[in-house]
Amino acid sequence: MPTNPPKIKVLSCGNERLQKLKEAFHGKYGQMPLFYACAPGRVNLIGEHIDYCGYAVLPMAIEQNILAAVSVNDSQSIQLANTDPKYKDFSVSVDRISIDKDNPQWYFYFLCGVKGIQEHLSLSSLSGMSCVVDGTIPASSGLSSSSALVCCAGLVTMEANQKSLSKVTLAETCAKCERFIGTEGGGMDQSISFLAEKGTAKLIEFNPLRATDVRLPDGAVFVIANCCVEMNKAATSHFNMRVVECRIATKMLAKARGLQWSQLQKLGELQMELQASLDEMLELVEEVLHPEPYSTEEICKTLSISTEHLRENILSTNTQHATHFKLYQRARHVYGEAARVLQFKAVCDSVPVNAVAQLGDLMNQSHVSCRDLYECSCPELDQLVDICLQVGAVGSRLTGAGWGGCTVSMVPSEKIDYFLQTVRERYYTPDARRSALEKQSLFVTRPGGGAAIFTEE
Repeated sequence: MPTNPPKIKVLSCGNERLQKLKEAFHGKYGQMPLFYACAPGRVNLIGEHIDYCGYAVLPMAIEQNILAAVSVNDSQSIQLANTDPKYKDFSVSVDRISIDKDNPQWYFYFLCGVKGIQEHLSLSSLSGMSCVVDGTIPASSGLSSSSALVCCAGLVTMEANQKSLSKVTLAETCAKCERFIGTEGGGMDQSISFLAEKGTAKLIEFNPLRATDVRLPDGAVFVIANCCVEMNKAATSHFNMRVVECRIATKMLAKARGLQWSQLQKLGELQMELQASLDEMLELVEEVLHPEPYSTEEICKTLSISTEHLRENILSTNTQHATHFKLYQRARHVYGEAARVLQFKAVCDSVPVNAVAQLGDLMNQSHVSCRDLYECSCPELDQLVDICLQVGAVGSRLTGAGWGGCTVSMVPSEKIDYFLQTVRERYYTPDARRSALEKQSLFVTRPGGGAAIFTEE
């Protein structure tokens, strides 16, 4: 696994997109960039909502990315601009960086990366810098545009302050960074952004963070399709509510087995403590938890804690309003999905004759679990998945947090042209808004490379 600092050089600015960014930077600041940084988006092939429970996931980086042009100065300020005019400029003093969790603007994600690297390196002061950001990842689409922006900003801050960190350290630091804006993610997005290598998907495992190549079988390609419903994780409590429900389920299961439940936060930690298999954990869920939602009162009574303790020590800031929690469904999804990730990798490693069909079936099972047990789909995603399966995909599922965003479909290579044309006709063309977004919403993707610094020579 490559762990060295992500730095490469380019000889010229011949790339059209890079050239346009360079011109935009010069037009904004009247000077040329000192360096460039990029961080890719990702598509998670399988393993949804389980990284923050301690389980391995199986994503790949995509070719779409966040690209930033940067100059360093002694202005004692950070100036941010975006090539997309809908994102407004922002400037802040280096010693007055603050992030508003209740107002998740694009520049606050950038500042998450800045602040995280500053704290990790214990930098008493930061270099001033001017940046122009350009993104090709559709926003709020489940392809990790926000995490890619955080990772890009982390890289920028490291380079602007003449420091050097390994890819693993950058990934771990940037995973923590996003909590500044209130998202309690598990680290998948940041890990694949830094550890990705062109041509291969990765099994990402945690504690310690490590990445293993997963060679995808020949004969099929992956297609991303955006349902065109935007979902900003930081702007709602949907995401953190699932994190909290998994945390409470961990404690309830641990209590039932006589463990020190207060020390356990993740369903994965509980499995390790019990030294049980995933099948045995699923049996434990069936035995201990009931399908009906748990009330605050029932949870507090079972754990022998006060409502105040629950709110202060277990719930997150934006889930304080919650009164009912679906523990059985969330735990069943997590343990089932963790098993599917391992099965997916095993098929890729052994490459049986029907590998594509087996992988497609695992993807389909994953979507059903996300839809029915984790309830993180939406009608548009379900419609899009159904269309994709009807017109040739062997497997199709939501990818990313859900509640909008994208599907990923595994399509036999010989069917790809018909698949793209028919999905376009059935899902995008009948709707004017979707039709306008279709060019950036439906595309074949291949495993891309990881985050990097570029300088011109």
